[in-house]
Amino acid sequence: MNASDLPKVIEILKEHYEGWQAPVVTLVAQHTNDPFKVLVCALLSTRTRDETTAEVCRKFFQRVKSPKDIVQISLKELERLIYPVGFYRNKARQLKETAQTLIDRYGGRIPQSLEELVELPGVGRKVANLVLADGFGKPAICVDVHVHRITNRWCLIKTKTPYETELKLMELLPKEHWIEINRLLVAFGQRICTPQKPKCHICPIENFCGKCI
Repeated sequence: MNASDLPKVIEILKEHYEGWQAPVVTLVAQHTNDPFKVLVCALLSTRTRDETTAEVCRKFFQRVKSPKDIVQISLKELERLIYPVGFYRNKARQLKETAQTLIDRYGGRIPQSLEELVELPGVGRKVANLVLADGFGKPAICVDVHVHRITNRWCLIKTKTPYETELKLMELLPKEHWIEINRLLVAFGQRICTPQKPKCHICPIENFCGKCI
């Protein structure tokens, strides 16, 4: 695949996107328009199936509305609220630390810069860019395992780390597509371009794929 193919590929993926299940963080963003909920959901979703994250987030946000709520409830209750997401005990501690940091540094608000977001406990570039893109609607490329794997499988890029992928995609991808590339490739990667045995026979962009598998 060449960089010049990207606008057409993205349009094709958008046409099929409604038939695939949207990533849970995207659904939270679309239904709440709340950067705090996007941040929490993104943190909970790591190493956890979307179905589990969706159910936990639904239960969690019935009880928690702000960083202050996280600080005020006990660690044990927080663990119960986010169980059974992966590494729920570690994530509960991270949420406590993150909430306190948000209150101490930002008055309970979510910062709107990558540099500030990655200073929060447990927040790396992937989560930070997701918050910027889905929480604030700012141009940012969130590179998760799907984005990294698929763009390399396409032979569009040749990178070894998600960070390298992010930088390369910033060069190749028109800025107007930065926000949507993650949600499109996550859904595409979960349903069609799977890690093992990709479903090339039903892939809508099979003719563009470089197939560097």
